[in-house]
Amino acid sequence: MAKLLYQGHASLRLETKEGKIFYIDPFAGEGYDKTADVVLITHEHYDHNAINLVPLSERTIIIRSKDALIAGVYVDFEYYGVKISATPACNQNHPVNECVGYLLELEGKKIYIAGDTSYVPYMKELGQMNIDYAFLPIDGIYNMDPKEASRCAEIIKPAHLIPYHMKPGMLFDIQQDMKVTYAGAMLVRPGDIITL
Repeated sequence: MAKLLYQGHASLRLETKEGKIFYIDPFAGEGYDKTADVVLITHEHYDHNAINLVPLSERTIIIRSKDALIAGVYVDFEYYGVKISATPACNQNHPVNECVGYLLELEGKKIYIAGDTSYVPYMKELGQMNIDYAFLPIDGIYNMDPKEASRCAEIIKPAHLIPYHMKPGMLFDIQQDMKVTYAGAMLVRPGDIITL
């Protein structure tokens, strides 16, 4: 089964059952010890694109927001059995033409990684997709706060909500995390691994 490591802040590492390694928004925490097969970047802010932390090979595929959103069209990819769909992401701090989220599908599971965003109408579509895991930011400074994230989760209806991107400069903030009211919210700390 695939495993998802929460590294802290908005950084994730996915390992498929075949051992393929996907990093999403590298920047925070630990777990940069495996060579990347794919790196996904939601946008170019420094706390989401520290590719220098990631062991790369000549075969590593790097997908940045400019690759995933071309002329207003959100692009789909598929690598190593993982379907990757770019999704809308934006708010007053993150222009819609510079930012994306990602919907990952693998092994019968759907994982929505919102990136830096507030509510976007696309979340209504997600609500019809039987999302297994949704990662939503909750910092309340550059993105939505826990209250808005809880409302968005009610629209998306994921089986599990994982709050992330809690406060600038922090890997994790349990006080902010505990403000989330969605019934399916999970308390996932940096270093925790979710077996999908």
